[in-house]
Order: sequence, then structure tokens, then C-alpha cells
Amino acid sequence: MCSEGLRERYVNPYTDFAFKLLFGTDLNKEVLIGFLNALFNGEQVIEDVTYLNTEHLGSREPERRAVFDVYCQNEKGEKILIEMQKGEQQFFKDRSIYYSTYPIREQAIKGEIWDYELKAVYIIGILNFTLDDVKSPQFYHEVKLMETSTHEVFYDKLTFVYLEMPKFHKTEQELETLFDKWMFVLKNLSRLMERPTALQERVFNRLFEAAEIAQFSPDKLYAYEESLKVYRDWNNVINTAIQKGEAMGEARGEARGRAEGELIKARNIARNLKNIGLPTSEIATVTGLPIDEINSL
Repeated sequence: MCSEGLRERYVNPYTDFAFKLLFGTDLNKEVLIGFLNALFNGEQVIEDVTYLNTEHLGSREPERRAVFDVYCQNEKGEKILIEMQKGEQQFFKDRSIYYSTYPIREQAIKGEIWDYELKAVYIIGILNFTLDDVKSPQFYHEVKLMETSTHEVFYDKLTFVYLEMPKFHKTEQELETLFDKWMFVLKNLSRLMERPTALQERVFNRLFEAAEIAQFSPDKLYAYEESLKVYRDWNNVINTAIQKGEAMGEARGEARGRAEGELIKARNIARNLKNIGLPTSEIATVTGLPIDEINSL
């Protein structure tokens, strides 16, 4: 892939390279802090974050390895894990639950008496797809452990936030909150040719500066092009699978319709033959219907 093929001014944040560039580097730490504070909407104010190792191994060799997109902790020691999911996964919820066990377990104090007190853990999923089993039109979902009889939060130190980006439809003119603006940027960044007038907050200065492809060094440009190629190839594979599935569904529907039509035709013939007194065995030979079914007509 060559750079002449790029027509966008800003990176596509759904690529691994761009997402980690914008949100997972010390150079752009203020971008991550700005996003998180908009997401939490005053429930907490993050002043600083420390990036943590994004690759984790299970406590035993056979356990599965986990690689996070962005993993950090705030100044209070609370763990924040952010995953950008560019495509649908069958067990995405299971995966997010599994990932949450790492920032929980690593808080254990080894070799000392420990009372099991934990710092809060936040798992944030930015999804470029919709969850099949979530019927709500809302794109923002905050999930905590809940007492089912009272609907009260049972444990407030474990929070899952899922953002279904395809359900966010606001235009630039409809943006009301800072969080709206972040959602608009995430969804539309690669399609923008200039910074929208509505996004004048200081935190977006750094984001648009870091996202501008023309400012990349040759090495960084090559890395982004490779990541973009992987993203586009992956999308093509998914779209092809969807199209094939739809075509197979249509073919099966047509075949089912033909089969049902033939069955109705056979039953009508059987009824007429019964009416003229033809023996059931002969009707079965002519129509191919089971004798029991012919007798029930």
C-alpha cells in the first residue's frame, strides 16, 4: 500500500495503530484524560493517568494471554481498561468479563497479609457494531453488579461501559455535551477534512494535531498504512461473509418456498384422488406422500 492511496486528512481511529497513537501514548495523555472525564461526566475527575503494560499472561502457563488496547490507572490507583472493537465478536461480553479479571487479580498483595480491599476497575468497550441481544436504541450502556430484587447497585467498584457507535447519529449541529463531541469525533474523524466548528475545546487541539496524517514521519506513515490495510482487509472479509450468508439465506428461502409449494400441490392431488375413490396405496405412489398423511386429509 502506498501513501498516494490515502485521501483522508485524519487517521481512522478504528485502526489499531491510530487508536493506540491517540489514546495509548504518553505524548497524547491529555487526549485520553479528556475522553475519560467526558465519559464519566463529573462522577469523577481524572487529573493524571499512568500507562500500564497492555500484555498480560495468566497465572498458569496454560491460561490464555490477554492483550489490551489501552490500560492505565488514575491518580487514585483505579484501573481503566479500554478496548476498541472494530467488528462483532460472538462472545464479546464474555471477553470483557474475562479481561476484567486481570486488573482485579493483579491487585493482590503477595507475601503480605491482605484484607482483599480493591481499587475500582473500569472496562470500556468502544464498539463499531451493535450488540445483538441489546434492543435499546441507546448507544451508551453502563453495567454494574446489581441486586435484582431492588435494582440497587450491589458493588460499585466494577463498571463496564459499552458504547455502540453505530447507534450514535448526532450531527455536528446536534452536539450538546462534551461527551457528544467525543462520540462525534470517534465516529467521523477519518471522514473530516477540517476541524468542526463545534469542537473548539482545548483538548481537541492535541487530538487533531496528533491525528493529521500529513504530519507523520515516513516510519509512522508506513505503520499507519499497514494498520489501515489490515482494517480494510478485515472489513472486506466480514462484508463478504455477510453477503454470502444473505445469499444463502435467500436461496434457502426460495428452496423452502418451492418445497412448500410442491407439498401443497401434492396434498391437493391426493384429496382429488381420494374423492374419486383411488386406493390410498396408489395415491401414495402418485404423490409421494406418507399413507398416514393421506388418511388425515
